[in-house]
Amino acid sequence: MTIYIGIIAFAAGLIIAFPLGVKYRKRIAEAELGSAEDEAKRLVSEALKTAESKKKEAIVEAKDEIYRMRTETEKELKDRRSEVSRLERRIQQKEESLDRKLENQEKKEEALQKKMTEVEEQLKEADLVKKHQFEMLEKISGYTADQAKEYLLTNLENELTHEKALKITQIEQRLKDEADQKAREIITQAIQRCAADHVAEVTVSVVPLPNDEMKGRIIGREGRNIRTLETLTGVDLIIDDTPEAITLSCHDTVKREIARIALERLIQDGRIHPARIEEMVDKARREVEQKIKQDGERAVIETGVHAMHPELIKLLGRMRYRTSYGQNVLAHSVEVAHLAGIMAAEVGADVNQARRAGLIHDIGKALTHEIEGSHVAIGVDIAKKYKESPEIIHAIEAHHNDVEPKTIVACLVQAADAISAARPGARRENLENYIKRLEKLEEIANSFNGVEKCFAIQAGREIRVMIKPDVISDDQMVITAREIAKKIEDEMEYPGQIKVNLIRETRSVDYAK
Repeated sequence: MTIYIGIIAFAAGLIIAFPLGVKYRKRIAEAELGSAEDEAKRLVSEALKTAESKKKEAIVEAKDEIYRMRTETEKELKDRRSEVSRLERRIQQKEESLDRKLENQEKKEEALQKKMTEVEEQLKEADLVKKHQFEMLEKISGYTADQAKEYLLTNLENELTHEKALKITQIEQRLKDEADQKAREIITQAIQRCAADHVAEVTVSVVPLPNDEMKGRIIGREGRNIRTLETLTGVDLIIDDTPEAITLSCHDTVKREIARIALERLIQDGRIHPARIEEMVDKARREVEQKIKQDGERAVIETGVHAMHPELIKLLGRMRYRTSYGQNVLAHSVEVAHLAGIMAAEVGADVNQARRAGLIHDIGKALTHEIEGSHVAIGVDIAKKYKESPEIIHAIEAHHNDVEPKTIVACLVQAADAISAARPGARRENLENYIKRLEKLEEIANSFNGVEKCFAIQAGREIRVMIKPDVISDDQMVITAREIAKKIEDEMEYPGQIKVNLIRETRSVDYAK
Protein backbone atom coordinates (compact mmCIF):
# COMPACT_ATOMS: atom_id res chain seq x y z
CA MET A 1 0.00 0.00 0.00
CA THR A 2 2.80 2.29 0.87
CA ILE A 3 4.43 1.51 -2.45
CA TYR A 4 1.32 2.37 -4.37
CA ILE A 5 0.97 5.66 -2.51
CA GLY A 6 4.60 6.52 -3.33
CA ILE A 7 4.08 5.76 -6.99
CA ILE A 8 0.96 7.87 -7.18
CA ALA A 9 2.68 10.75 -5.43
CA PHE A 10 5.65 10.56 -7.87
CA ALA A 11 3.31 10.60 -10.84
CA ALA A 12 1.40 13.58 -9.47
CA GLY A 13 4.70 15.40 -8.93
CA LEU A 14 5.71 14.78 -12.49
CA ILE A 15 2.41 16.08 -13.86
CA ILE A 16 2.76 19.29 -11.83
CA ALA A 17 6.49 19.79 -12.62
CA PHE A 18 6.30 19.31 -16.47
CA PRO A 19 4.46 22.60 -17.28
CA LEU A 20 6.78 24.50 -14.98
CA GLY A 21 9.86 23.04 -16.76
CA VAL A 22 8.50 23.92 -20.19
CA LYS A 23 8.02 27.55 -19.27
CA TYR A 24 11.51 27.78 -17.84
CA ARG A 25 13.09 26.42 -20.99
CA LYS A 26 11.03 28.81 -23.14
CA ARG A 27 12.33 31.80 -21.18
CA ILE A 28 15.91 30.58 -21.56
CA ALA A 29 15.45 30.05 -25.32
CA GLU A 30 13.95 33.53 -25.82
CA ALA A 31 16.88 35.08 -23.93
CA GLU A 32 19.42 33.16 -26.13
CA LEU A 33 17.54 34.16 -29.32
CA GLY A 34 17.71 37.80 -28.39
CA SER A 35 21.43 37.72 -27.78
CA ALA A 36 21.93 35.85 -31.12
CA GLU A 37 20.05 38.56 -33.01
CA ASP A 38 22.19 41.25 -31.39
CA GLU A 39 25.34 39.35 -32.35
CA ALA A 40 24.08 38.93 -35.91
CA LYS A 41 23.40 42.61 -36.24
CA ARG A 42 26.84 43.38 -34.90
CA LEU A 43 28.49 41.02 -37.38
CA VAL A 44 26.52 42.44 -40.33
CA SER A 45 27.52 45.97 -39.31
CA GLU A 46 31.18 44.99 -39.10
CA ALA A 47 30.99 43.17 -42.49
CA LEU A 48 29.49 46.23 -44.15
CA LYS A 49 32.25 48.39 -42.75
CA THR A 50 34.93 45.94 -43.96
CA ALA A 51 33.37 45.68 -47.43
CA GLU A 52 33.25 49.45 -47.77
CA SER A 53 36.90 49.67 -46.81
CA LYS A 54 37.87 46.95 -49.33
CA LYS A 55 35.85 48.66 -52.04
CA LYS A 56 37.67 51.94 -51.52
CA GLU A 57 41.04 50.16 -51.60
CA ALA A 58 40.14 48.30 -54.83
CA ILE A 59 39.03 51.54 -56.50
CA VAL A 60 42.30 53.22 -55.55
CA GLU A 61 44.36 50.27 -56.89
CA ALA A 62 42.40 50.17 -60.14
CA LYS A 63 42.97 53.87 -60.70
CA ASP A 64 46.71 53.39 -60.08
CA GLU A 65 46.86 50.48 -62.56
CA ILE A 66 44.97 52.43 -65.21
CA TYR A 67 47.34 55.36 -64.80
CA ARG A 68 50.39 53.08 -65.08
CA MET A 69 49.09 51.31 -68.21
CA ARG A 70 48.22 54.61 -69.85
CA THR A 71 51.73 55.88 -69.14
CA GLU A 72 53.34 52.74 -70.66
CA THR A 73 51.05 52.87 -73.70
CA GLU A 74 51.88 56.50 -74.34
CA LYS A 75 55.59 55.70 -74.06
CA GLU A 76 55.33 52.70 -76.48
CA LEU A 77 53.33 54.77 -78.93
CA LYS A 78 55.95 57.48 -78.79
CA ASP A 79 58.72 54.92 -79.49
CA ARG A 80 56.84 53.47 -82.47
CA ARG A 81 56.27 56.92 -83.89
CA SER A 82 60.00 57.59 -83.60
CA GLU A 83 60.79 54.27 -85.37
CA VAL A 84 58.28 55.01 -88.13
CA SER A 85 59.82 58.45 -88.61
CA ARG A 86 63.29 56.89 -88.86
CA LEU A 87 62.13 54.33 -91.41
CA GLU A 88 60.42 57.00 -93.45
CA ARG A 89 63.66 58.97 -93.54
CA ARG A 90 65.60 55.85 -94.69
CA ILE A 91 63.06 55.08 -97.39
CA GLN A 92 63.24 58.64 -98.58
CA GLN A 93 67.03 58.44 -98.73
CA LYS A 94 66.88 55.16 -100.70
CA GLU A 95 64.42 56.66 -103.13
CA GLU A 96 66.75 59.58 -103.69
CA SER A 97 69.68 57.17 -104.19
CA LEU A 98 67.69 55.09 -106.71
CA ASP A 99 66.72 58.19 -108.59
CA ARG A 100 70.37 59.17 -108.87
CA LYS A 101 71.33 55.64 -110.03
CA LEU A 102 68.59 55.57 -112.64
CA GLU A 103 69.74 58.89 -113.91
CA ASN A 104 73.35 57.62 -114.18
CA GLN A 105 72.15 54.42 -115.87
CA GLU A 106 70.23 56.38 -118.46
CA LYS A 107 73.34 58.40 -119.17
CA LYS A 108 75.44 55.23 -119.55
CA GLU A 109 72.87 53.69 -121.91
CA GLU A 110 72.92 56.79 -124.07
CA ALA A 111 76.74 56.65 -124.19
CA LEU A 112 76.65 52.90 -125.00
CA GLN A 113 74.15 53.47 -127.76
CA LYS A 114 76.42 56.04 -129.28
CA LYS A 115 79.36 53.62 -129.10
CA MET A 116 77.27 50.83 -130.69
CA THR A 117 76.40 53.10 -133.53
CA GLU A 118 80.06 53.98 -134.01
CA VAL A 119 81.06 50.28 -133.90
CA GLU A 120 78.45 49.35 -136.49
CA GLU A 121 79.76 52.05 -138.77
CA GLN A 122 83.31 50.77 -138.25
CA LEU A 123 82.21 47.18 -139.00
CA LYS A 124 80.62 48.31 -142.21
CA GLU A 125 83.83 50.02 -143.16
CA ALA A 126 85.83 46.87 -142.22
CA ASP A 127 83.54 44.72 -144.36
CA LEU A 128 84.08 47.04 -147.28
CA VAL A 129 87.84 46.92 -146.75
CA LYS A 130 87.76 43.12 -146.38
CA LYS A 131 85.73 42.75 -149.52
CA HIS A 132 88.10 44.99 -151.37
CA GLN A 133 91.08 42.98 -150.07
CA PHE A 134 89.46 39.68 -151.13
CA GLU A 135 88.91 41.08 -154.59
CA MET A 136 92.55 42.16 -154.74
CA LEU A 137 93.70 38.71 -153.45
CA GLU A 138 91.57 36.89 -156.01
CA LYS A 139 93.04 39.02 -158.78
CA ILE A 140 96.59 38.46 -157.51
CA SER A 141 96.29 34.69 -156.78
CA GLY A 142 93.96 33.75 -159.59
CA TYR A 143 91.81 31.70 -157.09
CA THR A 144 88.25 32.32 -156.06
CA ALA A 145 87.33 32.15 -152.36
CA ASP A 146 85.88 28.61 -152.70
CA GLN A 147 88.94 27.42 -154.61
CA ALA A 148 91.27 28.88 -152.00
CA LYS A 149 89.23 27.26 -149.20
CA GLU A 150 89.37 23.88 -150.94
CA TYR A 151 93.12 24.24 -151.43
CA LEU A 152 93.69 25.08 -147.75
CA LEU A 153 91.46 22.21 -146.56
CA THR A 154 93.32 19.75 -148.79
CA ASN A 155 96.67 20.87 -147.40
CA LEU A 156 95.30 20.74 -143.86
CA GLU A 157 93.92 17.23 -144.39
CA ASN A 158 97.29 16.02 -145.66
CA GLU A 159 99.05 17.60 -142.70
CA LEU A 160 96.55 16.06 -140.27
CA THR A 161 96.94 12.63 -141.89
CA HIS A 162 100.69 12.88 -141.44
CA GLU A 163 100.35 14.06 -137.84
CA LYS A 164 97.78 11.35 -137.06
CA ALA A 165 100.01 8.64 -138.55
CA LEU A 166 103.01 9.89 -136.57
CA LYS A 167 100.98 10.05 -133.36
CA ILE A 168 99.52 6.56 -133.90
CA THR A 169 102.98 5.18 -134.63
CA GLN A 170 104.47 6.79 -131.52
CA ILE A 171 101.67 5.66 -129.21
CA GLU A 172 101.57 2.14 -130.65
CA GLN A 173 105.34 1.81 -130.41
CA ARG A 174 105.41 3.01 -126.81
CA LEU A 175 102.51 0.80 -125.74
CA LYS A 176 103.92 -2.14 -127.68
CA ASP A 177 107.34 -1.76 -126.06
CA GLU A 178 105.89 -1.54 -122.57
CA ALA A 179 103.34 -4.31 -123.06
CA ASP A 180 105.78 -6.59 -124.89
CA GLN A 181 108.39 -6.21 -122.19
CA LYS A 182 105.97 -6.94 -119.34
CA ALA A 183 104.16 -9.76 -121.18
CA ARG A 184 107.47 -11.29 -122.26
CA GLU A 185 108.70 -11.32 -118.69
CA ILE A 186 105.52 -12.91 -117.30
CA ILE A 187 105.07 -15.47 -120.09
CA THR A 188 108.76 -16.39 -120.19
CA GLN A 189 108.84 -17.00 -116.47
CA ALA A 190 105.65 -19.02 -116.69
CA ILE A 191 106.85 -21.19 -119.59
CA GLN A 192 110.31 -21.69 -118.08
CA ARG A 193 108.81 -22.85 -114.79
CA CYS A 194 106.33 -25.22 -116.45
CA ALA A 195 107.57 -28.21 -118.43
CA ALA A 196 104.58 -30.49 -118.92
CA ASP A 197 104.77 -33.59 -121.11
CA HIS A 198 102.41 -33.80 -124.04
CA VAL A 199 101.24 -37.12 -125.42
CA ALA A 200 99.60 -37.38 -128.83
CA GLU A 201 97.10 -40.18 -129.02
CA VAL A 202 95.14 -41.53 -131.97
CA THR A 203 91.86 -43.38 -132.27
CA VAL A 204 93.43 -46.84 -132.57
CA SER A 205 95.57 -49.03 -130.32
CA VAL A 206 97.71 -51.98 -131.39
CA VAL A 207 97.96 -55.09 -129.21
CA PRO A 208 100.96 -57.37 -129.97
CA LEU A 209 100.37 -61.13 -130.22
CA PRO A 210 102.85 -63.89 -129.40
CA ASN A 211 101.95 -65.67 -132.66
CA ASP A 212 99.37 -65.62 -135.44
CA GLU A 213 97.63 -68.68 -134.00
CA MET A 214 96.33 -66.43 -131.22
CA LYS A 215 94.17 -64.58 -133.76
CA GLY A 216 92.00 -67.66 -134.27
CA ARG A 217 91.60 -68.18 -130.55
CA ILE A 218 90.58 -64.57 -130.10
CA ILE A 219 87.98 -64.92 -132.88
CA GLY A 220 86.67 -68.13 -131.31
CA ARG A 221 84.26 -70.70 -132.65
CA GLU A 222 81.97 -68.96 -135.15
CA GLY A 223 83.30 -65.63 -133.87
CA ARG A 224 81.74 -65.87 -130.40
CA ASN A 225 84.84 -64.60 -128.54
CA ILE A 226 85.37 -61.51 -130.67
CA ARG A 227 81.63 -60.69 -130.60
CA THR A 228 81.59 -60.97 -126.78
CA LEU A 229 84.64 -58.73 -126.46
CA GLU A 230 83.24 -56.12 -128.85
CA THR A 231 79.84 -56.15 -127.14
CA LEU A 232 81.24 -55.77 -123.61
CA THR A 233 83.76 -53.06 -124.45
CA GLY A 234 82.13 -51.18 -127.35
CA VAL A 235 85.41 -51.39 -129.30
CA ASP A 236 85.96 -52.69 -132.85
CA LEU A 237 88.64 -55.41 -133.16
CA ILE A 238 90.39 -55.30 -136.53
CA ILE A 239 92.09 -58.61 -137.31
CA ASP A 240 93.83 -58.44 -140.69
CA ASP A 241 97.00 -59.68 -142.33
CA THR A 242 99.23 -57.65 -140.03
CA PRO A 243 101.56 -60.20 -138.49
CA GLU A 244 101.32 -60.78 -134.75
CA ALA A 245 99.13 -57.72 -134.04
CA ILE A 246 95.47 -56.82 -133.51
CA THR A 247 94.13 -53.28 -133.90
CA LEU A 248 91.53 -51.82 -131.51
CA SER A 249 89.48 -48.97 -132.96
CA CYS A 250 87.23 -46.62 -130.95
CA HIS A 251 86.86 -42.86 -130.52
CA ASP A 252 86.30 -43.29 -126.77
CA THR A 253 89.82 -43.72 -125.40
CA VAL A 254 88.56 -45.03 -122.02
CA LYS A 255 86.72 -47.90 -123.70
CA ARG A 256 89.73 -48.54 -125.92
CA GLU A 257 92.03 -48.69 -122.88
CA ILE A 258 89.68 -51.15 -121.11
CA ALA A 259 89.62 -53.37 -124.21
CA ARG A 260 93.42 -53.22 -124.55
CA ILE A 261 94.06 -54.22 -120.93
CA ALA A 262 91.45 -56.99 -121.04
CA LEU A 263 92.83 -58.39 -124.31
CA GLU A 264 96.43 -58.37 -123.04
CA ARG A 265 95.36 -60.19 -119.88
CA LEU A 266 93.45 -62.79 -121.92
CA ILE A 267 96.48 -63.36 -124.17
CA GLN A 268 98.71 -63.83 -121.11
CA ASP A 269 96.21 -66.16 -119.44
CA GLY A 270 95.57 -68.22 -122.57
CA ARG A 271 92.02 -69.16 -121.52
CA ILE A 272 89.80 -67.29 -123.97
CA HIS A 273 86.05 -67.94 -123.80
CA PRO A 274 82.98 -65.69 -123.19
CA ALA A 275 82.86 -66.14 -119.41
CA ARG A 276 86.59 -65.47 -119.05
CA ILE A 277 86.31 -62.48 -121.38
CA GLU A 278 83.51 -60.99 -119.24
CA GLU A 279 85.57 -61.49 -116.08
CA MET A 280 88.67 -59.86 -117.60
CA VAL A 281 86.67 -56.93 -118.96
CA ASP A 282 85.20 -56.27 -115.50
CA LYS A 283 88.68 -56.37 -113.94
CA ALA A 284 90.06 -54.09 -116.63
CA ARG A 285 87.19 -51.65 -116.13
CA ARG A 286 87.82 -51.48 -112.37
CA GLU A 287 91.53 -51.07 -113.00
CA VAL A 288 90.96 -48.21 -115.45
CA GLU A 289 88.54 -46.50 -113.06
CA GLN A 290 91.14 -46.76 -110.30
CA LYS A 291 93.79 -45.39 -112.63
CA ILE A 292 91.46 -42.53 -113.61
CA LYS A 293 91.02 -41.65 -109.93
CA GLN A 294 94.78 -41.83 -109.35
CA ASP A 295 95.47 -39.60 -112.38
CA GLY A 296 92.96 -37.04 -111.11
CA GLU A 297 94.48 -37.09 -107.61
CA ARG A 298 97.97 -36.77 -109.09
CA ALA A 299 96.90 -33.72 -111.12
CA VAL A 300 95.32 -32.11 -108.04
CA ILE A 301 98.43 -32.73 -105.94
CA GLU A 302 100.77 -31.56 -108.71
CA THR A 303 98.94 -28.24 -109.13
CA GLY A 304 98.41 -27.67 -105.39
CA VAL A 305 94.63 -27.45 -105.62
CA HIS A 306 92.82 -28.47 -102.42
CA ALA A 307 89.27 -29.32 -101.27
CA MET A 308 88.05 -30.54 -104.65
CA HIS A 309 84.96 -32.74 -104.92
CA PRO A 310 85.80 -36.47 -105.49
CA GLU A 311 83.62 -36.58 -108.62
CA LEU A 312 85.54 -33.65 -110.09
CA ILE A 313 88.78 -35.51 -109.40
CA LYS A 314 87.43 -38.54 -111.32
CA LEU A 315 86.44 -36.31 -114.24
CA LEU A 316 89.95 -34.84 -114.24
CA GLY A 317 91.38 -38.35 -114.47
CA ARG A 318 89.09 -39.13 -117.45
CA MET A 319 90.65 -36.23 -119.33
CA ARG A 320 93.90 -38.23 -119.51
CA TYR A 321 92.15 -40.32 -122.17
CA ARG A 322 90.98 -37.31 -124.15
CA THR A 323 92.96 -35.33 -126.75
CA SER A 324 92.34 -32.04 -128.50
CA TYR A 325 94.15 -31.51 -131.82
CA GLY A 326 96.58 -34.20 -130.66
CA GLN A 327 97.22 -32.54 -127.26
CA ASN A 328 96.40 -34.52 -124.12
CA VAL A 329 93.64 -32.62 -122.32
CA LEU A 330 94.74 -33.52 -118.77
CA ALA A 331 98.34 -32.50 -119.47
CA HIS A 332 97.03 -29.33 -121.11
CA SER A 333 94.85 -28.56 -118.05
CA VAL A 334 97.76 -29.09 -115.64
CA GLU A 335 99.96 -26.84 -117.76
CA VAL A 336 97.24 -24.15 -117.88
CA ALA A 337 96.92 -24.36 -114.07
CA HIS A 338 100.67 -23.84 -113.65
CA LEU A 339 100.81 -21.00 -116.18
CA ALA A 340 97.78 -19.22 -114.70
CA GLY A 341 99.17 -19.57 -111.16
CA ILE A 342 102.58 -18.22 -112.17
CA MET A 343 101.08 -15.24 -114.02
CA ALA A 344 98.68 -14.58 -111.12
CA ALA A 345 101.66 -14.40 -108.76
CA GLU A 346 103.38 -11.96 -111.10
CA VAL A 347 100.39 -9.60 -111.38
CA GLY A 348 99.30 -9.90 -107.73
CA ALA A 349 96.09 -11.91 -108.27
CA ASP A 350 94.75 -14.89 -106.29
CA VAL A 351 97.19 -17.72 -107.15
CA ASN A 352 95.08 -20.57 -105.70
CA GLN A 353 91.97 -19.41 -107.51
CA ALA A 354 93.88 -19.07 -110.80
CA ARG A 355 95.31 -22.59 -110.49
CA ARG A 356 91.93 -24.08 -109.64
CA ALA A 357 90.23 -22.35 -112.57
CA GLY A 358 93.05 -23.35 -114.92
CA LEU A 359 92.90 -26.99 -113.83
CA ILE A 360 89.15 -27.45 -114.43
CA HIS A 361 88.62 -24.97 -117.28
CA ASP A 362 88.23 -27.89 -119.78
CA ILE A 363 86.42 -30.24 -117.37
CA GLY A 364 83.47 -30.38 -119.79
CA LYS A 365 85.61 -32.32 -122.29
CA ALA A 366 85.46 -35.32 -119.97
CA LEU A 367 81.73 -35.73 -120.74
CA THR A 368 81.33 -34.37 -124.27
CA HIS A 369 80.68 -37.92 -125.57
CA GLU A 370 77.83 -38.48 -123.08
CA ILE A 371 76.13 -35.05 -122.95
CA GLU A 372 74.97 -32.74 -125.73
CA GLY A 373 76.48 -29.27 -125.86
CA SER A 374 79.85 -27.52 -125.99
CA HIS A 375 82.53 -28.41 -123.45
CA VAL A 376 82.24 -24.85 -122.05
CA ALA A 377 78.51 -25.20 -121.28
CA ILE A 378 79.02 -28.71 -119.89
CA GLY A 379 81.93 -27.48 -117.75
CA VAL A 380 79.84 -24.63 -116.33
CA ASP A 381 77.04 -27.05 -115.41
CA ILE A 382 79.51 -29.43 -113.74
CA ALA A 383 81.13 -26.60 -111.75
CA LYS A 384 77.71 -25.39 -110.58
CA LYS A 385 76.68 -28.94 -109.66
CA TYR A 386 79.73 -29.43 -107.42
CA LYS A 387 79.41 -25.97 -105.79
CA GLU A 388 82.44 -24.22 -107.27
CA SER A 389 82.73 -20.47 -106.57
CA PRO A 390 81.19 -17.92 -109.00
CA GLU A 391 84.70 -16.70 -109.94
CA ILE A 392 85.74 -20.22 -111.04
CA ILE A 393 82.49 -20.72 -112.96
CA HIS A 394 82.96 -17.38 -114.74
CA ALA A 395 86.55 -18.27 -115.69
CA ILE A 396 85.35 -21.58 -117.22
CA GLU A 397 82.56 -19.77 -119.11
CA ALA A 398 84.85 -17.01 -120.41
CA HIS A 399 87.97 -18.96 -121.43
CA HIS A 400 86.74 -19.18 -125.06
CA ASN A 401 85.08 -15.72 -125.03
CA ASP A 402 81.56 -17.17 -124.80
CA VAL A 403 81.07 -14.32 -122.33
CA GLU A 404 83.20 -11.23 -121.76
CA PRO A 405 85.92 -11.86 -119.09
CA LYS A 406 85.19 -9.66 -116.06
CA THR A 407 87.84 -10.80 -113.57
CA ILE A 408 91.63 -10.99 -113.57
CA VAL A 409 91.48 -14.75 -113.01
CA ALA A 410 89.28 -15.23 -116.10
CA CYS A 411 91.73 -13.21 -118.23
CA LEU A 412 94.70 -15.18 -116.86
CA VAL A 413 93.05 -18.53 -117.57
CA GLN A 414 92.21 -17.37 -121.09
CA ALA A 415 95.81 -16.28 -121.67
CA ALA A 416 97.27 -19.47 -120.17
CA ASP A 417 94.95 -21.60 -122.32
CA ALA A 418 96.09 -19.72 -125.44
CA ILE A 419 99.77 -20.10 -124.48
CA SER A 420 99.44 -23.83 -123.87
CA ALA A 421 97.45 -24.45 -127.05
CA ALA A 422 99.20 -22.07 -129.46
CA ARG A 423 102.85 -22.73 -128.81
CA PRO A 424 104.68 -24.68 -131.56
CA GLY A 425 104.22 -28.43 -131.34
CA ALA A 426 101.38 -28.33 -128.85
CA ARG A 427 98.57 -29.21 -131.22
CA ARG A 428 97.88 -30.61 -134.67
CA GLU A 429 95.39 -28.63 -136.70
CA ASN A 430 93.13 -29.97 -139.40
CA LEU A 431 94.65 -29.22 -142.83
CA GLU A 432 91.35 -28.01 -144.25
CA ASN A 433 90.83 -25.52 -141.42
CA TYR A 434 94.41 -24.36 -141.80
CA ILE A 435 93.94 -23.66 -145.52
CA LYS A 436 90.65 -21.87 -144.88
CA ARG A 437 92.32 -19.61 -142.32
CA LEU A 438 95.08 -18.64 -144.76
CA GLU A 439 92.53 -17.93 -147.49
CA LYS A 440 90.43 -15.84 -145.12
CA LEU A 441 93.49 -13.79 -144.17
CA GLU A 442 94.30 -13.02 -147.79
CA GLU A 443 90.64 -12.27 -148.54
CA ILE A 444 90.45 -9.69 -145.75
CA ALA A 445 93.65 -7.95 -146.90
CA ASN A 446 92.52 -7.87 -150.54
CA SER A 447 89.23 -6.20 -149.57
CA PHE A 448 91.01 -2.89 -148.88
CA ASN A 449 91.47 -0.28 -151.60
CA GLY A 450 95.07 0.14 -152.74
CA VAL A 451 96.16 -3.46 -152.01
CA GLU A 452 98.00 -4.98 -154.97
CA LYS A 453 98.94 -8.44 -153.63
CA CYS A 454 99.05 -10.20 -150.28
CA PHE A 455 100.59 -13.40 -148.97
CA ALA A 456 99.83 -15.30 -145.74
CA ILE A 457 103.12 -16.73 -144.43
CA GLN A 458 104.62 -18.16 -141.23
CA ALA A 459 101.79 -20.73 -140.90
CA GLY A 460 99.22 -17.97 -140.89
CA ARG A 461 100.92 -15.90 -138.19
CA GLU A 462 101.98 -13.13 -140.58
CA ILE A 463 100.45 -11.56 -143.68
CA ARG A 464 102.52 -9.46 -146.08
CA VAL A 465 100.57 -6.91 -148.07
CA MET A 466 101.97 -5.22 -151.21
CA ILE A 467 100.23 -1.85 -151.69
CA LYS A 468 100.01 0.49 -154.64
CA PRO A 469 102.28 3.50 -154.01
CA ASP A 470 100.11 5.86 -156.08
CA VAL A 471 97.00 5.05 -153.95
CA ILE A 472 98.37 4.76 -150.40
CA SER A 473 101.03 7.13 -149.08
CA ASP A 474 103.62 6.42 -146.38
CA ASP A 475 101.47 8.14 -143.76
CA GLN A 476 98.34 6.27 -144.80
CA MET A 477 100.19 2.93 -144.48
CA VAL A 478 100.03 3.10 -140.68
CA ILE A 479 96.27 3.72 -140.72
CA THR A 480 95.66 0.98 -143.34
CA ALA A 481 97.69 -1.56 -141.35
CA ARG A 482 95.65 -0.77 -138.25
CA GLU A 483 92.37 -1.11 -140.16
CA ILE A 484 93.42 -4.51 -141.61
CA ALA A 485 94.42 -5.76 -138.16
CA LYS A 486 91.13 -4.55 -136.68
CA LYS A 487 89.11 -6.34 -139.38
CA ILE A 488 91.08 -9.56 -138.79
CA GLU A 489 90.32 -9.31 -135.06
CA ASP A 490 86.60 -8.79 -135.73
CA GLU A 491 86.08 -11.48 -138.38
CA MET A 492 88.49 -14.30 -137.53
CA GLU A 493 89.29 -16.67 -134.68
CA TYR A 494 92.94 -17.71 -134.36
CA PRO A 495 95.47 -18.73 -131.69
CA GLY A 496 98.17 -16.27 -130.69
CA GLN A 497 98.59 -13.16 -132.84
CA ILE A 498 98.90 -12.29 -136.54
CA LYS A 499 101.44 -9.76 -137.79
CA VAL A 500 100.21 -7.40 -140.52
CA ASN A 501 103.20 -6.27 -142.61
CA LEU A 502 102.58 -3.58 -145.29
CA ILE A 503 105.20 -3.04 -148.02
CA ARG A 504 105.25 0.04 -150.26
CA GLU A 505 107.78 0.51 -153.04
CA THR A 506 108.49 3.94 -154.51
CA ARG A 507 110.30 4.16 -157.86
CA SER A 508 111.58 7.21 -159.66
CA VAL A 509 112.57 6.90 -163.35
CA ASP A 510 114.32 9.48 -165.51
CA TYR A 511 116.31 9.43 -168.77
CA ALA A 512 119.55 11.21 -169.66
CA LYS A 513 119.41 12.58 -173.18
